[in-house]
Amino acid sequence: MAGILVVDDDLSMREFLELMLTREGYEVTLASGGQEALDRAAQTKFDLVITDIRMQEVDGIAVLKKVKTIQPDTVVILISAFATVETAVTAMKEGAYDFIPKPFQIEELKAVVRSALAHRTPEAERKVLEEKVKEGCHFGSLVGLSPEMLKVYDLVKRAAQTPTNILISGESGTGKELAARAIHENSPRAKEKFVAINCGGMPEQLIESELFGYRKGAFTGASMDKPGLFETAHKGTIFLDEIAELSLPMQVKLLRVAQDKTYRAVGGTEEKVVDVRFIAATNKDLEAEVIAGKFREDLYYRLNVINIHLPPLRERKSDIPLLAQYFLEKYSRALNKDVLKISAYALDILANYDFPGNVRELENIIERSVALEESCIILPESLTLASFKQQRRLSRIVETNHRSPVSPAEPSSTSSENVWINLETSLDKLEKNLLLAAMAKVEGNRQTAAELLKTSPRSLRYRLAKHGLNDLTSREIIQHRLQIEEGANPAGPLNPVWTDEGLDLDQAMLDAEKYLLEEAIKKAGKNKIKAAELLGISFRSFRYRISKFGDIESF
Repeated sequence: MAGILVVDDDLSMREFLELMLTREGYEVTLASGGQEALDRAAQTKFDLVITDIRMQEVDGIAVLKKVKTIQPDTVVILISAFATVETAVTAMKEGAYDFIPKPFQIEELKAVVRSALAHRTPEAERKVLEEKVKEGCHFGSLVGLSPEMLKVYDLVKRAAQTPTNILISGESGTGKELAARAIHENSPRAKEKFVAINCGGMPEQLIESELFGYRKGAFTGASMDKPGLFETAHKGTIFLDEIAELSLPMQVKLLRVAQDKTYRAVGGTEEKVVDVRFIAATNKDLEAEVIAGKFREDLYYRLNVINIHLPPLRERKSDIPLLAQYFLEKYSRALNKDVLKISAYALDILANYDFPGNVRELENIIERSVALEESCIILPESLTLASFKQQRRLSRIVETNHRSPVSPAEPSSTSSENVWINLETSLDKLEKNLLLAAMAKVEGNRQTAAELLKTSPRSLRYRLAKHGLNDLTSREIIQHRLQIEEGANPAGPLNPVWTDEGLDLDQAMLDAEKYLLEEAIKKAGKNKIKAAELLGISFRSFRYRISKFGDIESF
């Protein structure tokens, strides 16, 4: 049974955490302050410490530092109602496992506690990922343990042992050249040269001389003989990237080499024999290119003896943590930075991003984050996602909403082009309208209004003050009563139905919040990042709000 020390100067919070954690099967010890916590830690070994930050005399950061000194393997989680990025960075620098702002959701805290106890220390957590990364690097720099990548590894391993030509297909940034190198390095030709050329990166005349070489005097400036890449790659492997970009005349010349293993240098007459293994790659549908007459069918069949397709990153999102850790370590070493971890919320953002640029884009994001990060952890604020690549898709969502305007009962969107409805503004407006409606129905009698809204007089006073309605005039009450009697707005989650007994204000607010969250998720195609943008809130706020209604993945 894991032992947990709970440190908080708020008695109700200590008792709440004790009850929750005891029910989960943990052995819980309580401390009412930082000094008491340190005294207990000096006498008893704990597996986990959960401590508030703001406490008298000895605060949570001091508890964290001292506990990590006397019990290095003990995991520490910090909680605070005064959460800032600077505080989170300080906590992570000192070795905290996680930082949770108040108010938190019970299930969220339970999940963090389970994860913390499973890994015990940040160092152990990193080792788990490092071991997975090493295990996933089956071939060169290819990283991933998803079923999709394991299939790729198996095919690469079998194809590497054959002398046949290979066509690698996949979107840009999926790692086609890495796969080609992995094939070469695991083939009988591994000790020979691997030569790569981008067929779309140079004009036809230049690529011909690069591939076949040229003789002195073949063209202006050819002052000496130059061997081509085929001669350089003799006995080895030649990798032709973006093969679909070759012109038809160049395809004819390449076909001869692939078929007869012979070629002539530019300006030469001598036939040269070459022993080379062809690996070609494309991000296009070559079959469609053949049908369209843009790619020779005979060359297609010569190159596509074995086809290896690399899945886009959005189809193997389980590999994102491994890839992110791999790139984090790579660029921390390269840039001489001490960035050790990617926060759980940053990983959540990455997991919900589409990555139109695939693995190459993820690598770019991590490299930029490491280069600019001044702390030891990459937080959500450190990530710079290429939102312009999603702009077209997001603008279509916004455009659709503009074509189908919301009902009169629904609040209008903000001026931000990416926001459908501002969640916080909309909920504030609804609460204010319901308060006004209740006051109008009972002609300003607050006690009766509280009963009508199924809330306490104290709660009603607080809410009226929040919306500046403490000094309602009779005219304002009469105006709102007339609006209610007109009944212009259709009933719905944003315009709940009143009964003779009134309505439950808290339940009405929850129903409206859930409705807006669900609608945003639908409009964003179930992409949680986009849904948060459409509601004008942060992703963390989105996660917190949606967790009130169940598991985020159930939406």
